[in-house]
Amino acid sequence: MTRQSITLIGGGLVGALMAQLLARRGFAVEVFEKRPDPRRFGFLGGRSINLALAERGLQALRSAGLAEDVLQQTVMMRGRMVHPREGAPSLQRYGVDDSEVIWSVSRAALNKLLLEAAEAAGVTLHFGQSLVSADLDRQRVVLADEHGTQRHHEASMLIGADGAGSALRAAMDAYAPLGIRVESLGHGYKELEIPPGSGAERFAIEPHALHIWPRGRYMCIALPNTEGSFTVTLFLPAHGPHPSFDTLPDGAAAEAFLHEDFPDLLPQIPRLAEDYDSHPVGTLSTLYLDRWHIDGRALLIGDAAHAIVPFHGQGMNCGFEDTVVLADLLAESGHDSADAFAEFQRVRQPNANAIAAMALENYIEMRDSVADPHYLAKRELGARLAERAPRHFMARYRMVTFTHLPYAYAYERGRAQDQLLEQLLRGSTDAGTVSLDAAVAALQATLPPLPRLRA
Repeated sequence: MTRQSITLIGGGLVGALMAQLLARRGFAVEVFEKRPDPRRFGFLGGRSINLALAERGLQALRSAGLAEDVLQQTVMMRGRMVHPREGAPSLQRYGVDDSEVIWSVSRAALNKLLLEAAEAAGVTLHFGQSLVSADLDRQRVVLADEHGTQRHHEASMLIGADGAGSALRAAMDAYAPLGIRVESLGHGYKELEIPPGSGAERFAIEPHALHIWPRGRYMCIALPNTEGSFTVTLFLPAHGPHPSFDTLPDGAAAEAFLHEDFPDLLPQIPRLAEDYDSHPVGTLSTLYLDRWHIDGRALLIGDAAHAIVPFHGQGMNCGFEDTVVLADLLAESGHDSADAFAEFQRVRQPNANAIAAMALENYIEMRDSVADPHYLAKRELGARLAERAPRHFMARYRMVTFTHLPYAYAYERGRAQDQLLEQLLRGSTDAGTVSLDAAVAALQATLPPLPRLRA
């Protein structure tokens, strides 16, 4: 039998994993990626060097037989190491113990591993090929190499995994409007680096944590890399009064700012001025579409369909979860891609919208709430309830990060739990003032048990 052909636009993280999963299910897959092959020419950056891998992403990698290989290239992060303006840093664990952690992984190393796996599964990879146009009626695309030389390619089924700036999305929208809405956060970011140590201590600060310097309207974070460095990201308002990227035009201004607001961090970044001047200001936006597909001919997944801000560490994990859902639907649908695409959007769109909302909320939590006494009291009371009544209470972060509960469920359940915590605390900053027996009784009377859908 002739294998059904699928053309994938984009060979990044989501595209490479999608291609491998489809090839393993018997599809003939070709991938067209605009960048050169990173395995031969290195990784051309511009986006974050490392990412947070959580349970949803790991489950997708398990389904591809790649989880163990990927974990060998990661650094474990137990929780948030919060660095206040004054006082010592403190660790806020993500989960109950080391069975609930997230992993810092290099984007470049992960992309290379996924491309190797896709090629080994029989996927045909084409690099240096940018999508110029897509004729969805004739089911063909036009691609161009770095010299502008064009080629035509028959594409009866198109999947776009080409990121937030998706060329396929633009072509689909020109054919039939998708209802695109982009909401800018109004904040941007710069990437800096804490280099590895030269002595016995490779890591200048605690390696097994995601470090946060919360400052209210802005913050710095740092994620560890396997060789001992940390990728530091400074998040600031893009415009407006100090501090913003408008008021910090160069490395010298940034150095003075960090000296005032991040005095413990500044000495760890010896190349601050050089990196600040050479790295662009990244933009932060959320992408919403009314439609992710055009019948059975073209579909968008990952950031091409639902790009989100990075503050829940779920962009890659959500995209990886997309790939498993879609691969299963296509394998089960026979040749009816229209039904599979429609079902994919029906299942995934509410979850994409939910994690987009939670990522926006988490920015406020990371830059401000992690140092707020009332937030810390809610967190402590929530931890006590989770220990006493685990079938009825689980912190929203744990639901998102360490289970396979749908994002939409985690969002709504988290809101209901937060309302209950607010009622129990009544504005107090001391969780010890709340009777735990009474709190458990109120919890069990208010909310049904959690689904038995754990990682």
